Amino acid sequence: MASTVNQSIIRDIKLAPEGHLKIDWVNAHMPVLNRIREQFEKEQPFKGLKVAISLHLEAKTAYLAKVVQAGGAEVAICGSNPLSTQDDVCAALVEDGITVFAKYNPDPQEYKELLIKTLETEPDLIIDDGGDLVTILHSERKDLLKKVRGGAEETTTGILRLKSLEKEGQLQFPMVAVNDAFCKYLFDNRYGTGQSVWDGINRTTNLVVAGKTVVVVGYGWCGKGVAMRAKGLGANVIVTEIDAIKAVEAYMDGFAVMPMTEAAQLGDFFVTVTGNRDVIRGEHYKVMKDGAILSNAGHFDVEVNKPELEAMSVSKRTVRRNIEEYKLQDGRKFYILAEGRLVNLAAGDGHPAEIMDMTFALQAMSLKYVNDNYKQIGNKVVNVPYELDEQVARFKLAAMGMGIDTLTVEQQSYLDSWAEH
Repeated sequence: MASTVNQSIIRDIKLAPEGHLKIDWVNAHMPVLNRIREQFEKEQPFKGLKVAISLHLEAKTAYLAKVVQAGGAEVAICGSNPLSTQDDVCAALVEDGITVFAKYNPDPQEYKELLIKTLETEPDLIIDDGGDLVTILHSERKDLLKKVRGGAEETTTGILRLKSLEKEGQLQFPMVAVNDAFCKYLFDNRYGTGQSVWDGINRTTNLVVAGKTVVVVGYGWCGKGVAMRAKGLGANVIVTEIDAIKAVEAYMDGFAVMPMTEAAQLGDFFVTVTGNRDVIRGEHYKVMKDGAILSNAGHFDVEVNKPELEAMSVSKRTVRRNIEEYKLQDGRKFYILAEGRLVNLAAGDGHPAEIMDMTFALQAMSLKYVNDNYKQIGNKVVNVPYELDEQVARFKLAAMGMGIDTLTVEQQSYLDSWAEH
């Protein structure tokens, strides 16, 4: 432990006891990851290797780091968002022998330095969230590229960045697109985001949702979850989209669909989930209702354009923890939650443990897959193999005490034949 304490940059090692309690709690609710940990302890797939992890650094992520460590790895970890890091969890990980470079709410320069410190451990494998580690490796710290065998990416935003690198012929190692796996987007993006976004909004605002109008910006899998949970809370839901197919889907799911210029006039709560920038901006602020509450569940804090709102405001103040009030010249007030960062993590505890159990199981198995096959894969972005996806689902079913049917020999033969139909 001494070496990790000496190397690590955290807030306060004395916070560790509370962090251990948090990690123990999620450990008890992550049976799939526990099963993989047992395999890793026996097989030691990462023995002698270094792994760098950049994820939202809270208890569930901490347990993933411990599972990777159980597979023989020397692990270094940092946060992927300044406001989602939990200092007590960081301290607990250091006591468990993991090197941590993370603090809650560092300034932008310190945040970047912590990312770089993590990469300076010279990892063989990486787990990234939003593409920050990969971007630094391919830009200002190319000197650290040579050892990297490959890694896994957690988010839509990160995969977009990776595919841009691949398209330009610049990607220097294979990356597994964990976000695109069935057991990730069907459950984590939909049910995890849906629940955790409203956990964050409700605990932060302490306002009723029933009867209000909620505008969900983007109807991907995260948007579907946010809209579904808003409907369950009794809200009137409006969806805005740029994709005609998703817009029709939202309409047939029972939601109103319209452009943001129209929705902006009606919304009480706004949740952005697009992965793009400026989806709420100046032209929308001009028509919004007094008291509108703005939040973001996309990876970066660029979806709600804060500079334009600040330029239109005559005052800005913090009115409650994680709520900033912007007052306009005409007296209208708007409220931004968690500085426009991920509201479910910056103002909450993130996705439920049982959901992240599946996602982080995919991360652990994908990391093993890329380590076993990096030479054959080449420098490209690849999907999680279906067998791994299905294995996670089977582990989950078993953990819930459920079983499913299997095809008989005759049924399989019928499906495989073109002549018997």
